Amino acid sequence: MPDSSRPSRRRAQGELETEVLAALRAADGPANAGWVRDRIGGDLAYTTVVTILARLHAKDVVTRRREGRSFVWTPTSDEAGLAARKMRKVLDAGPDREAVLTSFLTSLPDSDEQVLRDLLRRADEEAAD
Repeated sequence: MPDSSRPSRRRAQGELETEVLAALRAADGPANAGWVRDRIGGDLAYTTVVTILARLHAKDVVTRRREGRSFVWTPTSDEAGLAARKMRKVLDAGPDREAVLTSFLTSLPDSDEQVLRDLLRRADEEAAD
């Protein structure tokens, strides 16, 4: 019988994946699902953590290596790399890349626009060398 004295909180979409990735990034090296579950806390089932890790693996966000009878998991990139991957996915899904990029650029604050201009200039200089 469920414990009705404790309200269950439903996580927002992607929140559990974010928590799993944060736990993996905090690890000193590859970590197994049990270790991740212990770091996240709460009353998550082991199988839930394994499912999330498998989904992240399918998205190429984590790698896995067999160790004994289970896997150990490692994130493939840092938070900036993951954010860039999400941005590319949104860009790739749009029917008009130029329109998506234009909308994105025109919504940037001046400081972000200047960072982008500097990065593009640096990339051009490196390509010319």
